[in-house]
Amino acid sequence: MSISMKDVDPAFRGVGQKDGLEVWRIENFKPVPVPTSSHGKFYMGDSYIILKTTALKNGSFRHDLHYWLGKDTSQDEAGTAAILTVELDAALGGRAVQYREVQGGETEKLLSYFRPCIMPQPGGVASGFNHVEVNQQDHVTRLYVCQGKHVVHVKEVPFVRSSLNHEDIFILDTANKIFQFNGSNSCIQERAKALEVVQYIKDTFHEGKCEVAAVEDGKLMADTEAGEFWGLFGGFAPLPKKTSSEDNGDDKETVTKLLCFNEGTLEHISFESLEHELLETNKCYLLDCGAEMYVWMGRGTSLQVRKGASEAAEKLLIDENRKGSNVIKVIEGFETIMFKSKFNKWPPTPDLKLSSEDGRGKVAALLRSQGLDVKGLMKAAPEEEEPQPYIDCTGHLQVWRVNGDGKTLLSSSDQSKLYTGDCYIFQYTYTGDDKEECLIGTWFGKKSVEEDRTSAISLASKMFQAAKFQAAQARLYEGKEPIQFFVIFQSLQVFKGGLSSAYKNFIAVNGTDDDTYVEGGLALFRIQGSGSENMQAIQVDAVSSSLNSSYCYILHNGNTVFTWTGNLTTSLDNDLVERQLDVIKPDLPSRSQKEGRETDQFWELLGGKSKYSNKKIGKENESDPHLFSCILSKENLKVKEIHHFTQDDLMAEDIFVLDCRTDLFVWVGQEVDAKLRSQAMDIGEKFLLHDFLMENLSQDTPIFIVTEGSEPQFFTRFFTWDSAKSLMHGSSYQRKLAIVKGGATPSLDKPKRRTPAFSGRNAGQDKSQQRTRSMSHSPERHRIRGRSPAFTAIASAFENPSTRYLSTPPPAVKKLFPRSGGSELPKTSSKQSAINALTSAFEGPTKSTIPKSVKASPEAEKAIQEEGSTIGESENEPEDDENSTIYPYERLTTTSDDPAPDIDVTKREVYLSSVEFAEKFGMTRASFKNLPKWKQNRLKSDLQLF
Repeated sequence: MSISMKDVDPAFRGVGQKDGLEVWRIENFKPVPVPTSSHGKFYMGDSYIILKTTALKNGSFRHDLHYWLGKDTSQDEAGTAAILTVELDAALGGRAVQYREVQGGETEKLLSYFRPCIMPQPGGVASGFNHVEVNQQDHVTRLYVCQGKHVVHVKEVPFVRSSLNHEDIFILDTANKIFQFNGSNSCIQERAKALEVVQYIKDTFHEGKCEVAAVEDGKLMADTEAGEFWGLFGGFAPLPKKTSSEDNGDDKETVTKLLCFNEGTLEHISFESLEHELLETNKCYLLDCGAEMYVWMGRGTSLQVRKGASEAAEKLLIDENRKGSNVIKVIEGFETIMFKSKFNKWPPTPDLKLSSEDGRGKVAALLRSQGLDVKGLMKAAPEEEEPQPYIDCTGHLQVWRVNGDGKTLLSSSDQSKLYTGDCYIFQYTYTGDDKEECLIGTWFGKKSVEEDRTSAISLASKMFQAAKFQAAQARLYEGKEPIQFFVIFQSLQVFKGGLSSAYKNFIAVNGTDDDTYVEGGLALFRIQGSGSENMQAIQVDAVSSSLNSSYCYILHNGNTVFTWTGNLTTSLDNDLVERQLDVIKPDLPSRSQKEGRETDQFWELLGGKSKYSNKKIGKENESDPHLFSCILSKENLKVKEIHHFTQDDLMAEDIFVLDCRTDLFVWVGQEVDAKLRSQAMDIGEKFLLHDFLMENLSQDTPIFIVTEGSEPQFFTRFFTWDSAKSLMHGSSYQRKLAIVKGGATPSLDKPKRRTPAFSGRNAGQDKSQQRTRSMSHSPERHRIRGRSPAFTAIASAFENPSTRYLSTPPPAVKKLFPRSGGSELPKTSSKQSAINALTSAFEGPTKSTIPKSVKASPEAEKAIQEEGSTIGESENEPEDDENSTIYPYERLTTTSDDPAPDIDVTKREVYLSSVEFAEKFGMTRASFKNLPKWKQNRLKSDLQLF
């Protein structure tokens, strides 16, 4: 579309370059900016243009343009607003969606900008009306009708009894009290939304100083407030029913019409089936659907043709007396979902970013020629950043492998080793902002069988129900895992094959070769991740085509171990290889292979050299979230988008879906029926099938079930969240009524869940240091992973010669702290943290500070900070076994069937004999006795008894 500077009104230059609202009023056929303080204030005799600019995650802007017509506005003003809206779209690059809005029939999108409602005032500019200012002393009693579950349409009606009915909500605004009358056939959600209007009227017209009363249809005079309400109408009398025209207005069948705007006239297009191919890029079309009319503008059309099509749409509505219809104008390539849904099939939208930016570039050049600042018009996409998990990664993880109708709990050393032919259930408990959080999930390997998947779903659902729906639930698929999954496992290995009996039976029946991973066999692993708290080793086919220049790999066959480093990798990738080697092949040396300098033996193991990719495996980026209310009717799922949503849109009686493309959240309110609550996962799956936003959502997209009152931070981050609201008790109407009447912060009707007493993994570390593990690796020395000279010096005094200490302790060897003793108990660090802290004390001159790379237990910190390098004995610890009460190791663990009685649970190690401690640590009693006393106590304090 070609434009010139004369086509762009000066008031529109440089607009739409930041997130937010911009509003203009039409005065003398010119757009005049409305100050921010007056946004939302509309006059019945005026016309307005509203621009909503939304900054998207990809760095671009989305623009929605609305022109609002008051019921008393002149026809000339309305036509001017329509034409100026087309001009403004041109100034924005020609891709905005345009909406014609009429007073009383506004779209939900427009109403969402001005929450809780739009209440136009009498007056205007062009009409000659005077703007009526509100005078609190001369308050006029007014009656309003409110309609809508998600946004509220407010309309003033005559203050007479005949205006009332049983279906709607009414607000009676008197000088000293505001009454909300709830029709007997109205729903709870509508009543709750109407209370937001009551609050608005109270704050705007009464300065927050008036009483609020709720009147229920049918309570008559038995209720004092009901009696007062009916007294204002001259006494109670039966209410009339809605007229037939009101009842059937929404049920009229309309015939969809398609008209082409050609050389100033509208031509009807005949069709049997509405297909995309009917639209030509060099023309404009009108799609008449009754309640709304769409103007489709081809990208090859000129500005004048688009203006003409807009004028033709306005004239058609006037001629047919359809002033209440909405007109929505869309540009080719940027059509709305609702417009596309009118057609039988809509092809994938091509990437028009280049042409769009090209158009914006032309506008920018024109503006620069006038000496105007166009900074931001050509906004560039931001660099990709690693997503944040928004979950504490120091919690308690348990993993079960599904086997038939049951599940087998995996040991701590195996819980991070998953097989692609199996299904798993995991439960992760961690400390949230102010309460204990729990996540229960299923993970389906790519080659897992249907029998195991069905069993996993059933078993996980029972665990979720046993938690009384106070946990979050997740259904995850291999290859589509969210960041939360990786950080709670931290170091993950995914092997080929499977161990479940169902998988074994499946490959036996189908005659498929069992390719289950064997430690001594041939295997190739791709290493990926963003750090020690998020790293994975994924087994791939052991062929050279599996390589990728953007990754590092581990290849082993028997005792032969190779590492392969792609040319596009970083030092971080090399670090991850070192850490994963400590898990996959901890006892064998490896030979490093650089891309382009591989040995013949390396290629022989891969079956010969062949072509491979140099592009990193693409990850789906999280899109801007969309919230939908969902109603499951029999097998059908009905959804409705909530525009510019807030936490208050989450009604306790409803189920909502938050679609972020990479993740799908199903939020379930506290008041939802138990049967429907149990179908939350089904709703998520049906939503993926529905694909309302036409994003080609994968059926493997992660689904999270979130229950009101138990929302995790990785869900609440999409809102401005007030946890007190989600923890209130009662229906959404009861909660809001209490707030409106009391005017105070909502009180909690049910207690928060207790804060867990267990400390979690590496709890002694700062947040910035959680799960970081030291690694000593120098490219100039032979590859012997694991020990710095200082570590070797301190360890040689008490280690078994056959014991091998790793540079990175296998993440699976994690034991977690108990939920006993209360949250005020001191937190105990892991054994490795203490060893690293003690090591640092011997590696250089004595220091009184703890190294930044590691933080030991509180006792070790205190000892290291003593003057000099002397670490004294704790006065609270026994000097030797003979002077203390001793218990066997089995009675000191938190999982003991016969725990030791009356002991200090924070110092279990002091009750363990030196003999048994030495055995548990792989030492002889003599070598342990030869250690200094402070070292004995420090090592004992870090033995993982928990």
